[in-house]
Amino acid sequence: MALLQISEPGQSTAPHQHKLAVGIDLGTTNSLVATVRSGQATVLLDEDGHALLPSVVRYLPDDGIASNQVDVGYAAQAAQSLDPQNTIVSAKRFMGRGLKDIDISQQPYQFLNSDAAESKQLVQIHTRAGVKNAVDVSAEILKSLKKRAEQSLGGELVGAVITVPAYFDDAQRQATKDAAQLAGLNVLRLLNEPTAAAVAYGLDNGSEGTYVIYDLGGGTFDVSILKLAKGVFEVLSTNGDSALGGDDFDRRIFCWILEQSKCAPVNAKDTRLLLTKAREAKEWLTDHTNAQITCKLSNGELIDLTLSTKQFNELTQTLVQKTLTPTKKALRDAALSIDDIKGVVMVGGATRMPQIRLAVADFFKQTPLTNLDPDKVVALGAAIQANTLAGNRSEQDLLLLDVIPLSLGLETMGGLVEKVIPRNSTLPIARAQEFTTFKDGQTAMSIHVLQGERELVTDCRSLAKFELRGIPPMVAGAARIRVTFTVDADGLLSVSAREITSNVEANIIVKPSYGLSDEQMLEMLKSSFGAAESDKNARMLNEAKVDAQSLTQAIRAALQQDAHLLSGAEAESIHTQLAAFEQLILGDDAHAIHQATEALNTATENFAAKRMDASVSRALAGKSLENLNL
Repeated sequence: MALLQISEPGQSTAPHQHKLAVGIDLGTTNSLVATVRSGQATVLLDEDGHALLPSVVRYLPDDGIASNQVDVGYAAQAAQSLDPQNTIVSAKRFMGRGLKDIDISQQPYQFLNSDAAESKQLVQIHTRAGVKNAVDVSAEILKSLKKRAEQSLGGELVGAVITVPAYFDDAQRQATKDAAQLAGLNVLRLLNEPTAAAVAYGLDNGSEGTYVIYDLGGGTFDVSILKLAKGVFEVLSTNGDSALGGDDFDRRIFCWILEQSKCAPVNAKDTRLLLTKAREAKEWLTDHTNAQITCKLSNGELIDLTLSTKQFNELTQTLVQKTLTPTKKALRDAALSIDDIKGVVMVGGATRMPQIRLAVADFFKQTPLTNLDPDKVVALGAAIQANTLAGNRSEQDLLLLDVIPLSLGLETMGGLVEKVIPRNSTLPIARAQEFTTFKDGQTAMSIHVLQGERELVTDCRSLAKFELRGIPPMVAGAARIRVTFTVDADGLLSVSAREITSNVEANIIVKPSYGLSDEQMLEMLKSSFGAAESDKNARMLNEAKVDAQSLTQAIRAALQQDAHLLSGAEAESIHTQLAAFEQLILGDDAHAIHQATEALNTATENFAAKRMDASVSRALAGKSLENLNL
């Protein structure tokens, strides 16, 4: 007798099988992997019982048997002070970044082309295994987590949800996907870390209402405001700093050690040693009032210092305040007050610091939620989403509505930015807008894609340029070019342009070489608020000039064709006004240009009427009234 597997149309032949999917929190300091077992999200442990994997990769010497060997995690972390130039830590801070975006003087690595400040390449580091970048390092971490998951679950993974800071730009997200591809992982989705935390809290605690997700990790800070209701997680706004995290607190202690011991400058080995001691002191002060810092430098000098909680708080007070500025902006963007917030969820290992929890409690006037492990909560939420995307049955339906952090648009005449998708729009999203040609007979159009909040192209960041060719020659303004912006659930952008009458089309997937610097991202938002009035005036001026130039071109074309309809005095009057008008356009008085445009329109009304009469006369020439179809 043969056994047959029977399945419903469109279903798997083995619907009872649980597909193996995981959530991965790829962190600056630590990374971890989680999955859903028996309906419960759980973090997967390594063979030694560790949940966390230090995000540290060491490239080992060639032993003559196998080349390009690496240590990942605790083994690499143990050697970071002994072999700093081949042991890469906090690689997440280099994701999607170029050399001009980071301070290489504070790093113990040998950078490739360190003088090429304008280089468009990713940050590259010389190691004994060759030149490596953040994508290579992250791929090694992801490989280790993938191996742990497959050994623990007993099979191959169908995919993974990988979390990223909400404020990661397009380049950083693409770099994360590239690292996953190198590690052999199928990315089901890139999920914003605050949203992942909300998923874990919302499903575990059955929470509903408006919540703030305060996420301070090792190298990044995010704050998101989410509305939770019946399985729907809607992001109302997001803000943050992609270069602010626990590492910066370590560095404040490091600088204090140098100042107190007067041992600067130090070599790469001692720098890594002191940074490690600084991190250990920071973690000790979470539960104690004093931390002893003792170590011996390579020159034999002994460091023996005591750091108190009070001193640490004073050293890091400005860093704590730096997290509250984006928090205020996120509240303003969501049009909410502190009284509207039901709870504040603390995410990221750095939120264990007492001064952080105290500052957040003081700001929101409530005790923050810390009942889930801040190191694990993001991975748990990612695992729940991975389980859903893999097609496994879930007891609760889940809908995630993330947002984009900065507006997207394109350049129009006069160097203006037309926003197509405003910031804090819900993802995934597709928006289309129609544009037209500026000149008669125009057969091509340059599409310039921009990111930012300002009104002028020069104040926004260029993402990509491409051309739409083959537009049928028409009079200016007759062509209809539909430009569509599509941002997927991972926050990655593609743009297409199509001329509607001819169906000529062009498109591009936006992949910037490495993306915004940290300061650029925050400065774009900051300057948009501070320069709103000047932007408005600049936009009015440019719009007035574009209208004026269009009018002058139309009048000159009309004069060239029908000047014989005017008397000598009439033609001379129009030419005189036109010359004065063109001189006025060169100025910067939008109101004067607008008034002059109206005056010139009025002055040429008689000429326009004569042209119309002549056109009608030509059309009726040689025809009798009986033959006209009235």
